[in-house]
Amino acid sequence: MGQALTVTKLKKMKRDGEPISVLTAYDYPSAKLAEEAGIDVILVGDSLGNVVLGYDTTLPVTLEDMIYHSRAVRRGAQNTFIVTDLPFMAYRISAGDTLRNAGRIMQETGVQAVKMEGGADIAHEVDTCVRAGIPVMGHIGLTPQSVHQIGGYKVQGKEDADVRRLIEDAKALEQAGAFAVVLELVTDQAAKAVSEQLSIPTIGIGAGTNCDGQVLVYHDILQYASPYREKRFVKTYADLGTTVREAIGRYVRDVKGREFPESKHGFAGAGQEQQGAVYGSGPDAGEEKRRHANLHQHS
Repeated sequence: MGQALTVTKLKKMKRDGEPISVLTAYDYPSAKLAEEAGIDVILVGDSLGNVVLGYDTTLPVTLEDMIYHSRAVRRGAQNTFIVTDLPFMAYRISAGDTLRNAGRIMQETGVQAVKMEGGADIAHEVDTCVRAGIPVMGHIGLTPQSVHQIGGYKVQGKEDADVRRLIEDAKALEQAGAFAVVLELVTDQAAKAVSEQLSIPTIGIGAGTNCDGQVLVYHDILQYASPYREKRFVKTYADLGTTVREAIGRYVRDVKGREFPESKHGFAGAGQEQQGAVYGSGPDAGEEKRRHANLHQHS
């Protein structure tokens, strides 16, 4: 596995017309699988509040939540560029508070960047972080942390005035030093207009085909939730929710029917031959198999 991308390389990907793949991850195994699959960027999104912690919105997610999950993701994807969301009320208070909280994320998790929702109104905070050496990804369009303010999850950029505002916000973020901007739930036309105006990459989610990259939620592309809610802007690639639910159901039936465990799942006493390693895999398992093969050859 190669080294992680950098903000410089991500900007070059835009110039070269190379699409950027981004996926959320919230724990060690999902991050490890994403890295092994070749993802460009992992986002530890505050969407973990919805899909992992069971909240209705992202608002209850805390800075400690983000740090905890980012540490796990970093351990699982040590060679991938990772961005962590600054959660609700971890910024927009003062530039000093923003810098302090972003600094904690960088120091305590080992990720490469943070993400903030907002446009020109947070440009000063973005600038403060960038000047301190903290890369910042912006996020405009639908901003979930402001869901109550904007009146729900609605597509943005339908009117010309809205498109102009999105362009102004995106340019303000770029001027403040942001290395990329997420465009969430904006019209195709708005995404195209913003992307053409910026020299930094745009990462779309529900923003059509004209962005420089795309981000989706891990649990959405795998239908790994119960109940799963279809989203127009999501393409699903596997139905893991059904697979997992059915597998657990079979386990329950086996336990109830006393079909699990079987004798092969137990451990022999003293003087009896032990069948297989304790965990059945790993470096000791291969040695265990070879030892049994040698015993049978010489018996």
